[in-house]
Amino acid sequence: MKLKRFIYLLIAFPMLSQAQSSGNPIFKGWYADPEAIIFDKTYWVYPTYSAKYKEQVFMDAFSSKDLVTWKKHERIIDTSSVKWAKKAMWAPSITKKNDKYYLFFGANDIQSDNEVGGIGVAVADKPEGPFKDLLGKPLIDKFYNKAQPIDQFVFKDKDGQYYLIYGGWRHCNIAKLNNDFTGFVPFDDGTTFKEITPEGYVEGSFMFIKDGKYYFMWSEGGWTGPDYSVAYAIADSPLGPFKRIGKILKQDPAVATGAGHHSVIYNAKKNNWYIVYHRRPLGEKDGNHRVTCIDMMTFDENGLINPVKITYEGVSKSKL
Repeated sequence: MKLKRFIYLLIAFPMLSQAQSSGNPIFKGWYADPEAIIFDKTYWVYPTYSAKYKEQVFMDAFSSKDLVTWKKHERIIDTSSVKWAKKAMWAPSITKKNDKYYLFFGANDIQSDNEVGGIGVAVADKPEGPFKDLLGKPLIDKFYNKAQPIDQFVFKDKDGQYYLIYGGWRHCNIAKLNNDFTGFVPFDDGTTFKEITPEGYVEGSFMFIKDGKYYFMWSEGGWTGPDYSVAYAIADSPLGPFKRIGKILKQDPAVATGAGHHSVIYNAKKNNWYIVYHRRPLGEKDGNHRVTCIDMMTFDENGLINPVKITYEGVSKSKL
């Protein structure tokens, strides 16, 4: 009788059947390394298609007005439009400038300076693409300061300067992008790639500004393991120095493992912060089985990030 009554209520009151929270994961499929951003009052998530490297030859995107209902935009970019990319397209980062959308991505997972690949950049007229290769070659294809050219994040400073922060193999660099994103502008000391690696850094950099301070975040541990996690530091400049404060996102043995490689979005109207990340379902042994999730992120009275509670519920409906 209870089941019949529940079905009756759904038919009689359809609003009851509409999701009031995002749930985790927020959309179906194996997706990792999500970058979340707001364009024109719409939330967007750009993730890695999580599969074997040779199958990672395209990227999808997802959009939502309320963080609950998501629309999939298939193959916003693939290797047919990036001739030098053959595999391992991952960790997208996106920004809008002068009515154009610039998508930074890694490809080919190069292991030395003698291989073709690294970090590329593509451009489109719309956030859903289609994106086309801007340069016809990688933007960064060498191991400067021992940093593998992967896991890029494009960051816009308060003065309008755009930076590219990136790096794997436990090294992180920052570089000043030029006006059209075709290259870099040297710093005052003549260097182009400055290392800003904090203690514990492995990969997956992200930066945001809050109350005039620069919050630098990254992933620690191995991406296929249960202890993948996110830590952070705070500085007065995007160049640091960054002293590690501690972890704020990690596994919960009752919910999921391998919680890491994240991004952060801020709803200024509601003063809400959200962390978007990937994690691995309990009991899963396939390293590529990663799903994209979202949870609230909060701060204490001193501006430090409180540990994030990972959930199955995600976040409540919050229309802009």
